[in-house]
Amino acid sequence: MASPNEKHVDFKSKLDLNEDDDDEYPSGEFEYKTPGAWKSFVVNLRMLIAYPWLKVRNGTVLNIKLRGKISDQVKSHFSSGLSLPQLCENFIKAAYDPRVSGVYLHIETLKCGWGKIEEIRRHILDFRKSGKFVVGYALEWHEKEYYLGCVCDELYAPPSAYFSMYGLTSRAMFLGGVFEKIGVEPQVQRIGKYKSAGDQLFRKNISEENREVLTTLLDNIYGNWVDKVSQAKGKSKEEIDSFINEGVYQIDKLKEDGWITDIKYDDEVRSMLKTRLGIAEKKKLPLIDYKKYSKVRKWSVGLSGGKDRIAVIRASGSITRVGGSFFSPSSGIVAEQFIKKISKVRDSKKYKAVIIRIDSPGGDVLASDLMWREIKLLAESKPVVASMVDVAASGGYYMAMAAHTIVSENLTLTGSIGVFTAKFNFGKLHEKIGFNKEIVSTGRYAELFSADRSFRPDEEKLFAERAQNFYKQFRDKAACSRSMSVDTMEEVAQGRVWTGNDAASRGLVDAIGGFSRAVAIAKHKANIPHNKKVTLVEVSKPSFSLQKILFGMLSSAIGIDTALKLLQDNSATCDGVQARMDGIMFHGSEGSSFADPNFSLLKDCLTSL
Repeated sequence: MASPNEKHVDFKSKLDLNEDDDDEYPSGEFEYKTPGAWKSFVVNLRMLIAYPWLKVRNGTVLNIKLRGKISDQVKSHFSSGLSLPQLCENFIKAAYDPRVSGVYLHIETLKCGWGKIEEIRRHILDFRKSGKFVVGYALEWHEKEYYLGCVCDELYAPPSAYFSMYGLTSRAMFLGGVFEKIGVEPQVQRIGKYKSAGDQLFRKNISEENREVLTTLLDNIYGNWVDKVSQAKGKSKEEIDSFINEGVYQIDKLKEDGWITDIKYDDEVRSMLKTRLGIAEKKKLPLIDYKKYSKVRKWSVGLSGGKDRIAVIRASGSITRVGGSFFSPSSGIVAEQFIKKISKVRDSKKYKAVIIRIDSPGGDVLASDLMWREIKLLAESKPVVASMVDVAASGGYYMAMAAHTIVSENLTLTGSIGVFTAKFNFGKLHEKIGFNKEIVSTGRYAELFSADRSFRPDEEKLFAERAQNFYKQFRDKAACSRSMSVDTMEEVAQGRVWTGNDAASRGLVDAIGGFSRAVAIAKHKANIPHNKKVTLVEVSKPSFSLQKILFGMLSSAIGIDTALKLLQDNSATCDGVQARMDGIMFHGSEGSSFADPNFSLLKDCLTSL
């Protein structure tokens, strides 16, 4: 079943023409090297003495089910869901593991961004360089899932498969009318022509600037999808556009037109694989799932690292400054915890370079600035490379710009150099329900954030100037970090969100690629020869947390939501200025998104108190 290695190398090079056009930085492209006789002997010996629960049968097929959320964090054995770093590592291990014959990939609806999709796709192609097979089985798919399925050696689907490839959409939701009806007045200051974060709180429809940005992003995503699918399937762009606009819903037509290999049920695909692997029909196909195979150590398949170490610090989620309580544990990026990790790495002499993986739409400005400072100090002692995942925008970009080099996927959402801040006036709502609160104050602006009335003109002026000051700090630091004049940075800032490719052409990003390219650049900056192995040390290792497990069980049982408690506690202002990208939701034709619900913006605004 496996094709010659040369075929896989040619296939990979044709599909990724855009990643290696920048000669200034090493590409970090995966090169499969057939193990020699001695190395094969050592690997087989290690497998013989492996713990029984880590042993894998010869001829095993790695079974990976791609569905739901995918995290960029390394997960513990107790965690559910998929981990991008562990998923990618499994592909690399399986490529060199003589016991693994190939990969059987189950594909269903994914809830992640295009950055993670691009990384997974790259590793599927890299795995194919080993000459082993990748067979895909798609139960439910849309454009994003097909982007992965089309690079499998073969792609099958049952006759009742859910599929729809009708084009991409982006939706913006607005609460302005809702707040107006209930008597709540959001008073928002957005700094930046394109800063749409906060729009959903007070607007009733989309602004022209926001429409312009979303249209450009959609065009970039769709254009990339058409280009890559065209290369993978050997179809013209006109054919693909015609297919999308035809509204195909018959699975038979997908087979006829070459979009899938054949129509088969799962048991039929397994039976086919058994025949190809020479396994008797009565015997089971030897499969090992993603989670179990994650326990197999890299050294056991001959993938040991070198003496030189590179630290990897992962930062995912919304940005806050301090952690939560026992009954409300923090998720996302907590600045005080992140800074401890940075300080630990900075003080250590064992790391030659640092990679900071960022997957964040931003959050609290103060927290972002404090982390920027610590990363900048770290960069004075060691090479630092920022590697962006799905999104590294606003506060996420604030963190990245302190690094020596910024690496982004071509469709990472980044930029959004702008800020917003807001307070909520509940005066009319309080009047409707008969609630009253009296305030005694001193100082002209003591009631600036009062939840019971609108701003006075002088208060509104102060509120706006305060936000403008934070924006100027952000923009000026970005200009300095990227070696631009303030005027040049202003042209690409103003809160505008860019894809990685567009950001690179405007000087906001240095190189296009994934984690492997970030590693190659880190080695280059640390003067480590490109062919010399390094050991990657995960500083953000998963840990068993009884607190999180107990709180997760409690939340599931009685539906605790801290946002409701905050509302009850009279939280009315977003005093902590936010460097946050709008909750942009990009949909395939199925309507699922990779963004958090829009209401999370209000929740985050309230939790910044």
